[in-house]
Amino acid sequence: MAAIPYFEFRDFPEGSMAAVEEALLQAVRSNRYILSEKVTAFETSFAAMLGAAHAIGVGNGYDALVLALKAIGTGPGDEIIVPANTFIASANAVVQAGGVPVLVEPDRNTYNLTAAVAERAITARTKAIMPVHLYGQACEMGTLVKLATQHKLHLIEDFAQAHGATYAGKAVGTFGTVNATSFYPTKNLGALGDAGAVVTNDASIAAFVHSYHNYGETEKYHNKLIGVNSRLDVLQAAMLQVKLASLQKTNAERQRQAQLYLQKLEGVGDVVLPITAPDCSHVYHVFNIRSSRRDALKAYLQEQGIQTAIHYPVPVHLQPAYRYLGYKSCDLPIAEELAADSLSLPLFPGLREEEQLAVVKAVKEFFG
Repeated sequence: MAAIPYFEFRDFPEGSMAAVEEALLQAVRSNRYILSEKVTAFETSFAAMLGAAHAIGVGNGYDALVLALKAIGTGPGDEIIVPANTFIASANAVVQAGGVPVLVEPDRNTYNLTAAVAERAITARTKAIMPVHLYGQACEMGTLVKLATQHKLHLIEDFAQAHGATYAGKAVGTFGTVNATSFYPTKNLGALGDAGAVVTNDASIAAFVHSYHNYGETEKYHNKLIGVNSRLDVLQAAMLQVKLASLQKTNAERQRQAQLYLQKLEGVGDVVLPITAPDCSHVYHVFNIRSSRRDALKAYLQEQGIQTAIHYPVPVHLQPAYRYLGYKSCDLPIAEELAADSLSLPLFPGLREEEQLAVVKAVKEFFG
């Protein structure tokens, strides 16, 4: 069998690549390339899919986080509670907005931020809590919403890995004051390059983001804010509109593949499989397993032609860039354990069953 990629773009569902190519061609032929009706159409469709009032397309997921933080008035000294086991963008955006990331432990079972942990980190300087729906699983938003309300804090959901996931039947990306996502190509809803969106039910926040992401304009050449240029590209919007129509199908395929892994790898070696919390859905942006022999397992799978990934090998609090915050090794042991023993297996729309079974076979052979 040929090498098995960790991720590869394949024509799933069949015909989707041709549909994307046609949408791009139509966008090119429209001769309207900045903030056209195609951008508005995607924003409207994405908001409708989520059940949100407003979605504003921006240049990338990092900008979406920064704009969300700016929209709630984040400034110098404001603390934002962020899980330590997240992609660096979550913390970087807090710093870019002028705030201070307060890094905390994830839940040992779901790897997501919980209200119980967030509550212990709240101080008089706390401005917001930023739950990250990691690997595609919804955070337990009920208690997080209750906690934020109790302490009069903002919630900002980072749902870049969880397009289509739900908590208690409600889409993630709709619980917070303002929320942010990325459409990086490998996401469940991925563009052909960088793209992102800010989502909110608050009309005043939506108006701020609409203005701020386009130089602070309220109308052409009239600027009330000193804004930035972070606009969703028309070509990306056109193809995202096409891919949005098949998101439910591609998520279902990810879930089907996850179930195969969950069934076939149960009880194998010391492998720890993903656990989904009650009322939370999981759309498996990443299928993450854990093993004390992670590095040796990764090397063995590579020898068999099977690519894997590690999310994430160094937790944010131990990154050199964040040394100034004063965290030390062993300060956040759960996050550090996850960094040491997590491994992501191949899972993506179009992965063939024989490829997945080959992954299972190789994992079982490794553990003997």
